[in-house]
Formats: sequence, C-alpha cells, structure tokens
Amino acid sequence: MDMDMHFYRKLPVPKELKEEFPADNRIKKIKAERDPEINAVFEGKSDKFLLIIGPCSADHEDSVLDYVTRLAKIQEKVEDKILIIPRIYTNKPRTTGAGYKGLVHQPDPEKKPDMLQGIITVRELHQKAILESGLTCADEMLYPENHRYISDLISYVAIGARSVENQQHRLVASGAGIPVGMKNPTSGDFSVMMNSIEAAQNKHVFLYRGWEAESLGNPHAHAILRGYVNERGQSFPNYHYEDLIQVHDLYAQRGLKNPSVIIDTNHANSGKKYLEQIRIAKEVLYSRILSDDIRGLVKGLMIESYIEDGSQKIGGGCYGKSITDPCLGWDKSEKLIYEIADLL
Repeated sequence: MDMDMHFYRKLPVPKELKEEFPADNRIKKIKAERDPEINAVFEGKSDKFLLIIGPCSADHEDSVLDYVTRLAKIQEKVEDKILIIPRIYTNKPRTTGAGYKGLVHQPDPEKKPDMLQGIITVRELHQKAILESGLTCADEMLYPENHRYISDLISYVAIGARSVENQQHRLVASGAGIPVGMKNPTSGDFSVMMNSIEAAQNKHVFLYRGWEAESLGNPHAHAILRGYVNERGQSFPNYHYEDLIQVHDLYAQRGLKNPSVIIDTNHANSGKKYLEQIRIAKEVLYSRILSDDIRGLVKGLMIESYIEDGSQKIGGGCYGKSITDPCLGWDKSEKLIYEIADLL
C-alpha cells in the first residue's frame, strides 16, 4: 500500500447506477418541461422569480418528501410569478470536517457511513421527490465526480463558497447542462466568483472520472451571493443595493452571458440567524423595485427552510428539524413565499 488509505470496495459508475435505478418516462417528461422554463429565467426571456428553497441538508426521506409536496401545493398558487426549485442537498461541506456530511455519506444519520447505499438513497430520493411533487430539484456539487449519479434528475446545482476556486468544480460545471450557481468565496472576493463563472461558461478538455472529456460551456453559470467572513471571523452581508450594482457592473465589464444573481438569504448574509432570512428576502425585492438594472440581474432567492424552526443535534428526534444549519420553519416559509409573490 503506497497511501495511508484503505480502499473498501469499487463503487458502480454512474451509468451502471442509472441503469439499475432508471428514471421513468414521467420523470423525463417533467424534467424536459421544467429545464427550459428555468433556463428562460436566466436568459431574461421569462419574468418569473426563482425560489430555491428547502432544508440545509436532506436528512430523512419521509420529512424531505413531506416538505417538497407541501411546496408543490404552494407552487400551484404562485405559478404566474414564482418558479420553485426545492433544495434537496444530499452532500454537505463541513468547515472542520466534523458533523453530518449528508445522505451520500450516511443514508441514516445515526449510523456509520455507507457510500454505496448513500448514492442509491440519493438517487431514489430525487426520483420520489419528482414523482410526488412534479418539481425537479436542486442539489450541491460538493464532489464533482458524484454529479453524474443524479445528472438526469436535477434541474439546478450550486457550487459552494469553499469549492468555487477549485478547477475541477469549474470544469465540470462547464459541462453540467443545467444552471450552476457559483457562490462567492468565504473571503467575499467577487473576482474569484466572476472568474469561476467565466471558466464555467467556456469550453474545456479535462480529466473526468477516468475519461478525457470535453465540455461545451455552460451559458447558465451565474453568481450566488452568500455573504462573507472577514479575517477576524465576523460575518458580513453582500446582498445590499450597492453590492448588486457592483456585480451588475462586473458582469458588464466581462461581457459574460446571461448576467444573473441568486441571493442566498442565510449563511454569512444572515450571520446564520435564520429568522433574518425573512427581512433579507424583502430587502432584495425592494432593491429590484428601485433599480431596473438590479431587477434584470437578480433572478431569485435561495432560502434555507424546513418543517420546524431552528436546528437540532443528530438523534434529536424532532421530525422535520434540521440537523445542520438552522432553517426557517414551514409556517413562516409559507407566509414568506406569499409575501414575495405580492412584492413581485
């Protein structure tokens, strides 16, 4: 052994897993209808507002599916103004490496990691969510090599603040075939985020899953503003009017396709004070009202929301309560969605 690692078992490649757990024709039809609708928002051809909303981490199938089907009922009521993309985030970046890393690692948060069962669970959960709600969902691209396990099921993918400078994330994003949101890095440096968008919008030849691959470029790669942390570890927001004007100008300077921003209302924007998401969402909507440039730029919000307010430790036993970052509970989330619709 030439490395300090144990290699337990070879996992199936995505093609094999897709053949074993195939997406049925209903799923293919829903995705084929939803993808162009979402793309049209980023292209400025649709005035609908995107709401990428859901738990910080997808933890238990029953509560996640319950949450997503509740969202589907609201989608019917606001469909003239809002396009809802449920967050089903199945792998979680952990700042120190400790804590729940998501369903990919632990299909049961209270048991040992099991990567094979994890990727099967993730694939099945995304399929069930589509069939039960009629909505295709968003996930995070934490591990670029895992993206293809669910690439035929999801309609949106985000690249996190700690991954956005990584070459492999950028190159895989350039061939993802769906909108990819690039978060600003934890330092808050907009140029890093813009470099990442530019890289993802271009074609590349690179090494991927043992193949020499060529990507076509992703015209729907865009910015997600999530706030930042200074050198003293203090959180600062970047969703204000001035921040949005600055990003608008950076897009113009670079001549990138489909200038777009999604505002993440939690993380460093809220200082992880999850109730602040309500106020932040409304401030962003007021900025859109005040400026045509910002209205054209800001395509939606990303909100962390679950059935119960707040968070709990793993094994806490409260149904529908986050085991990672605190989330906005269902009642407040439902009210907020209707308030957003009224402000659009």
